[in-house]
Formats: sequence, C-alpha cells, structure tokens
Amino acid sequence: MTDQKSLSGRAWAEMLVLALIWGGSFLSIRIALDEISPLMSVAHRVTWAMLVLWVVVAVMRIPLPRNPRIWFAFLVMGLLNNVIPFVLMAWGQLHIESGLTSILNAFTAVVGVVMAALFFSDERLTPRKIIGVVLGFFGVSVAIGLENFKNFDLRSLAQLAVIGGTVAYAVAGVWARKNLVGMPPQLAAAGMLTGATVIMLPLVYFVEGLPTFDLQPRTLVAIGYYAVIATAAAYLLYYRVLAMAGSGNLMLVTLLVAPIAITLGAVVLGEKLSANAFVGFVILAVGLIILDERV
Repeated sequence: MTDQKSLSGRAWAEMLVLALIWGGSFLSIRIALDEISPLMSVAHRVTWAMLVLWVVVAVMRIPLPRNPRIWFAFLVMGLLNNVIPFVLMAWGQLHIESGLTSILNAFTAVVGVVMAALFFSDERLTPRKIIGVVLGFFGVSVAIGLENFKNFDLRSLAQLAVIGGTVAYAVAGVWARKNLVGMPPQLAAAGMLTGATVIMLPLVYFVEGLPTFDLQPRTLVAIGYYAVIATAAAYLLYYRVLAMAGSGNLMLVTLLVAPIAITLGAVVLGEKLSANAFVGFVILAVGLIILDERV
C-alpha cells in the first residue's frame, strides 16, 4: 500500500507565505482592473513574471530542457494554471467582490483533492475526504447563494467563472505532478509562464491591439505586485510545496488566502460581503480541515 502524502511543518510554513502573497493579489488585481481589461491584466501578469523568472534561471545557470515534450508540458501548464484561471477570475472580479472571489477560490482545494484521488494512488479519496468534499461543495453553494441558482444574472455568471478557474487550477496541479515533478522549480515556473505568455500576447493583440503603458501609478504598482511578487516569486514556492506535500494537500493554501483577501478588500476597497458568503466560507473551511487527515 502506498503511503498518503502529509504536510510537514516546513510545508505549512511555506504555504502560509504563499497565502500572504496571494491574499494581496486579489486586491492588486482589482485595483488594476479599474484601468485595464482582464485580458490585458493577465498579459501583463504572465509576461513580466516570465521575464523575472528567466533571469533567475540564467543567474542560477540551470540548463534548459531539450526534449520537446517538456516544452509542450510547459505550454499546457501555462494554459491550465495561468491563462484560463487568471482570465476567468479577473473577469469575475469586475462583477463580484475580491473577498468573495477569494472564498470561491478556496474551492480549488476541494476539486484538487478529487482530481488527485482520480490520478494518484498516494492521495486516495478516503471516507473522511469524501465528507470534506461534500462539505466543500455545500459551502461554495451557500457562499454563492442558493437563490442565485434560480435567479441567474451577471453576478451569478461571474461567480461561476471563478469556480471554473478553480477547476483549471486543480487540473493543473495534477498535470504538474505528472509532468514537472523533479524539475528545478525556477525552470518549471519560467517554462509555465512562457507557455502562458505565448498564448496571451497574440490573444490580447488580436482582441485589443497593442498594450499601453500610459497608466496611473497605482495601476503600475498593482501590476508590479501581482506580476513579480504574487506570480514570479510565489510560483517558486508553489513547486517546492507541490513536491513536498502533493497536489491535493497544496490546494489547502486557498483556505489561508481568503481571510487575508477579505480583510484587504474591506479595509482598502470598502467591500461588504453578505452573511451567506461568510457562512459558506465557514462550511467550506470545515470541509477543508476535514480533508487534512492529520487533524
């Protein structure tokens, strides 16, 4: 029988750092969206992050892979872990609060556990995990608002877009473990963002034309944060924790992100979430805690 993946103290510590970084990304993205489109925001995010990470790879003198299959894996990873979720969630944030986006983003952990169980023998879907998954689905349903399933509107569509992004994240976690584990994390992150950039730049040019850099200082700062800190630096940690904890356990970081994003959204943007959003998050949090079988 294969042993279950577990979270070490070091993995928990690095997950907390990721949570702090990614918690601030929701605020910075929302600030940037006041001046640029979701597609443009994603193009900035992946392009600048890619350049930073290739500098890191060059400084560390990490040899580049020559196998075309690895570069294809980078392209798919960029699509699953960057292009699809970044675009869906950025568009969603135009119509819902950044705090609510972070709550729905925590659903990544639930989908990640299910996906991991389907593909990896050391991340089996135990009875305890099934309970956690069920609670996770119920918690997200409450956070969205059960009435919204009947009265479908633009806000409902935005919430479903964020949910779609979480599914892409979860699939990306599985793809990364199957195809990128054992690779230097700096190279894996740079390669993934290169794949995302190859997709995003032609897409943005076709839809919106050449980007403009005549932006307000606050927009430039926001782009710098979510591109360099919340993407380039964060993904260096992402792959480290992935190797230590497994794709299912890594998704628990989204539970830690939500309270940070909610606080920043309330303090800086004056966002106010409905009671059902908080109740749904509590239910989801309980489900995620149950999913961690060390507790």
